Amino acid sequence: MNKYRTHTCSEITKKNSGNTVKLSGWIHRKRDHGNLLFFDLRDHFGLTQCVIENNNKYFKLIEKTKPESVVTVSGKVVDRTTDTINKDLHTGEVEVLVESFEILSESLDLPMPVFGDQNYPEETRLKYRFIDLRRKEMHENIVLRSKVISFIRNSMLSSGFLEFQTPILTASSPEGARDFLVPSRTHPGKFYALPQAPQQFKQMVMISGFDKYFQIAPCFRDEDGRADRSPGEHYQLDMEMSFVEQEDIFKTMEPVFYKLFTEFGNGKKVSKNPFKKIKYKESMLKYGTDKPDLRNPIEIFDVTEIMKRNDVKLDIFKKLIEKGSIVRAIPAPKTSSKARSFFDAYNTWAKNEGGKGLGYLLLEKNNKQLTAKGPIGKFFSEESIKELAKSGNLQEGDAIFFSCDKINEVEKISNLARQKLGKDLNLIDTNKFEFCWIIDYPMYKFDEEKKKIDFSHNPFSMPQISLDKFDKSDPLSILAYQYDLVCNGYEISSGAIRNHLPELMYKVFSKAGYSKKDVDNKFEGMIKALSYGAPPHGGMAPGIERIVMLLAEQNNIREVTLFPMNQNAQDLLMGAPSIPDNEQLKELNIKVVEKKK
Repeated sequence: MNKYRTHTCSEITKKNSGNTVKLSGWIHRKRDHGNLLFFDLRDHFGLTQCVIENNNKYFKLIEKTKPESVVTVSGKVVDRTTDTINKDLHTGEVEVLVESFEILSESLDLPMPVFGDQNYPEETRLKYRFIDLRRKEMHENIVLRSKVISFIRNSMLSSGFLEFQTPILTASSPEGARDFLVPSRTHPGKFYALPQAPQQFKQMVMISGFDKYFQIAPCFRDEDGRADRSPGEHYQLDMEMSFVEQEDIFKTMEPVFYKLFTEFGNGKKVSKNPFKKIKYKESMLKYGTDKPDLRNPIEIFDVTEIMKRNDVKLDIFKKLIEKGSIVRAIPAPKTSSKARSFFDAYNTWAKNEGGKGLGYLLLEKNNKQLTAKGPIGKFFSEESIKELAKSGNLQEGDAIFFSCDKINEVEKISNLARQKLGKDLNLIDTNKFEFCWIIDYPMYKFDEEKKKIDFSHNPFSMPQISLDKFDKSDPLSILAYQYDLVCNGYEISSGAIRNHLPELMYKVFSKAGYSKKDVDNKFEGMIKALSYGAPPHGGMAPGIERIVMLLAEQNNIREVTLFPMNQNAQDLLMGAPSIPDNEQLKELNIKVVEKKK
């Protein structure tokens, strides 16, 4: 028999009544009723209520034992009285009458309680993460994460994928974030890089003749944290397939996500495959972002040409348009009856978000004719109002907000306004998981800061243009076989069909200012591998934390991460990063230069 228990704290039910059981766990909470003392005993599996009378020799010991001490209890299972049954607890019909009690490990006074739903500062929670993880919600989040990873692994294996592990110590690669560098003791002055992703290795797995690969891969990026992104490290389902086109990737992965979110989505409706496909350009127009929340029915539309009409007398917009600005309209359904303060508040909000504000008008009917009211309504003719309504599929009772600025600023504000309206007007169906693919990303972008062409996404992607036409094309017009999987406004994954042709690879990098020598030096292993016969291949890399965050209905990725860093990339529990001692630095041939204040 197990020394510490005959049952777990979730197993005791009426079928055990009259039996003597032994349980071990943490004292969750105590309730002293004078003659009787009740306490809940908690382990990984659940809770069992224990009770002891004041004439029991262990009464005073239990009375002074602090919450979260680890104890072993033996006693008889008895039925609770009808009025004390806890229907919310699996063990709620019974309790254990304590006959013996042993303290296995005493707890100090707690820096934060485990029982209850109090919110405690993140600093405290991360510093004492081992206590934070005892709390029911946190414990369930981490269990969910484990189940999700197991489900994904089994799904991939059953689909014919092989699981491989790629190196952690590798060479630096331009994945879009800063590398973490690891000094080499045996090669003074040289450094390894921790992989931002297994990108090059997984492509080489395909070049090595394997057909389908995956791993639950750790990735390391020296980037700032935010609610949906961990600083330092994260995990992703890294997968790759040979002899595939973009559609083959979609058909392979959509069923995995549908089944995953159906299994763990608490009954929420999940998009059935095939998932909706939206071109990047269309997404930026309709939603102002390439991460649209499709639960929100609001669609933005461009009204730049309408604002140019002679029967629209809005001179301030016309002058801005002449200087290169555009105008986008954000519908606000069924809001024309709202007070002016509602609309003015949005204008102020937009300015606080860094925009130039939001103009607006209200659509009403006058003698069966659609008319516009509001501060700028008088500047529109009946015909222009008709065209506005037709363009945005609007009707009487709706309102329209307008944003006029350079395209990047307009997209930013219109996206935020669409999200805010969706929440404020309760338009978002929170009982859904709405998936979509964003496709046809531009291969390049113009970096305004560096004043040069740069990659917009993954540099190893296949451009949507043949080798013979590549040099004749404007780089900013070239699209790539790149795609993102989006769910409820979060990017779940990015992916691409890879460029498997060395000659085309050189041309792709040349547009971003890389010479042939640069490519050979920076990507020696990759270009070498591609030169010895590479199959067409592609893949994607869904983020584990974001998947679990959505399924657990959390707003912060740290709520589903076992031991996360804080937003400043500090491990408050283990005290990392830390200062190495001089002996370590000497061994690594490193000298630390103090940063000037």
